[in-house]
Amino acid sequence: MSKIIFVISFLFVSVSNAQDFKIDLWKGKIPGSIENNEYQEEQKFDSDQLTGVSKVKEPKLYAYLAKGDSLKSAVIIFPGGGYSHLAIDKEGFKLAEWLASEGISAFVLKYRLPSDEIMEDKSVGPLMDAQRAVRVLRTNAEKWNLDSNKIGIMGFSAGGHLAATLSTHFDEKVYSAEIEKSARPDFSILVYPVVSLTNEITHRGSRERLLGKTPSEELVQHFSNETQVSENTPPTFLIHAMDDHAVPVENSLNYLKALQEHKVPAEIHIFENGGHGFGMGIQLTNNTWPTSLLNWLKLHHFK
Repeated sequence: MSKIIFVISFLFVSVSNAQDFKIDLWKGKIPGSIENNEYQEEQKFDSDQLTGVSKVKEPKLYAYLAKGDSLKSAVIIFPGGGYSHLAIDKEGFKLAEWLASEGISAFVLKYRLPSDEIMEDKSVGPLMDAQRAVRVLRTNAEKWNLDSNKIGIMGFSAGGHLAATLSTHFDEKVYSAEIEKSARPDFSILVYPVVSLTNEITHRGSRERLLGKTPSEELVQHFSNETQVSENTPPTFLIHAMDDHAVPVENSLNYLKALQEHKVPAEIHIFENGGHGFGMGIQLTNNTWPTSLLNWLKLHHFK
């Protein structure tokens, strides 16, 4: 029986200073990609720290490996940014450092943002990268000391939409995978996620960038993930604030309802305050969610 808890209130490796290592996600030409030499990645820095990225053309995984000899759970992190950029530090590197300190290996995915300039079908570009990332971790599980049955994902805002999309479309054939590993995450963590692309509650910028200005109703429903949940959707931990005016809390509530209907284990934490984009939380409002997440992971033996 499912458990629902509702709380109100062969790749190319290079060494990096901040991470254990980083790898190119794809080897050779990315399936469905368009060559465009004028399309170049843009980066934003605060002092020497990379804080934001846009126009990603070459996706990468940044690895933070937990210490110790025992097999580790792993979490792939999808930063948010409305599918226009990636808040890669606040919603990526900082979370990865924390997870690794708690004994969970973490991988920040610098994924491609939907663009007709470099993709034949921009609606599946981010999903391709997400599926590939899970397969890469499972392929390298022994090398990186990971438990291949404890590979989870974490997404923020539009990255939460990508995480929810992977959770419900993990077996969709969006590219010909030469890695014969499952792309299904074992668990999913969604933080103030864009779940739905329906007009009433979506984040319009994310929807337009992913699907275009006039998508068909069929396409909207396909990527409105509350309508795509099945009994195979992974156990899910949700975090949202009631005063989120960018991505309404109904995104998480409707996803929770769908999970409950399909008997998928889930836990939700809704905070009175916090707005949108609070990352690991704001003191005296919602900064307790990381501790609650660790407890949930232990409860389900993912940690």
